[in-house]
Amino acid sequence: MATAATSTPTATPAAAPAATPAAPAATPAAPAAQGKPSAEPTATPSGAGSAVTGATATPGAFTVTSTATTPIDAGTAAKILGSCLGSDASRYHAVIAVRTPVASSDTDGVVIAVNSANQYVQCESKGDKGTSRSVPATFINDRLWGTGHLIEFFDSFSTRAGAGQFLTLGAGHYTSDVAKVTISYGDDPTQHPAVMADGAFVYTAAVSTGPNAAPFPPDPYVHAFNADGKEIYNQKTQPTVKNTHP
Repeated sequence: MATAATSTPTATPAAAPAATPAAPAATPAAPAAQGKPSAEPTATPSGAGSAVTGATATPGAFTVTSTATTPIDAGTAAKILGSCLGSDASRYHAVIAVRTPVASSDTDGVVIAVNSANQYVQCESKGDKGTSRSVPATFINDRLWGTGHLIEFFDSFSTRAGAGQFLTLGAGHYTSDVAKVTISYGDDPTQHPAVMADGAFVYTAAVSTGPNAAPFPPDPYVHAFNADGKEIYNQKTQPTVKNTHP
């Protein structure tokens, strides 16, 4: 189970290829709202605190203060899945379970789990009680968004985490063509590594907008690289569009 991402920005993709997920699931998921020119409305997760979407800060108007994550222990992760999935939890095992670098009023961690049919679920949580606010859970489905059908997003949002500070959190799925996923924010070209495991990825950041900045966090943008280090998907230049085939 993947646990933690480093806080060091990077623009150099890893050479190791990722595992191949084949992931149909019961409930279709909406593409991430952040930074995506989509015709679909932005969804605020149930129970989320002060979600803010649809605005990009100007250069210098924000600072990504941390992208570091810490592990959620296996016992707590199992409790979070139980709270999120109920009786179905026994069919899933966690592949990513991390705490975010800053806490909002109701979120400081996320667990991504998969079952034997390679179906993924995203469950967000707060604190050490092992409970999840993701009810119903966010499931992956069998459609991929993006040029070349390389990346699909589970859920993405930003929520306030104190005065002038936001928590950004997102997760998704990638195909076997992708060896590394990174995230840039707003107009800053710096790329931060996502946590990756078993075909799923998670990104999270603490963002400060500063005393004189617009009261919005920057949009996150997903980048994907192949095993040769070539960027094969860039959410900024390859707008993400929902695939409507059945």
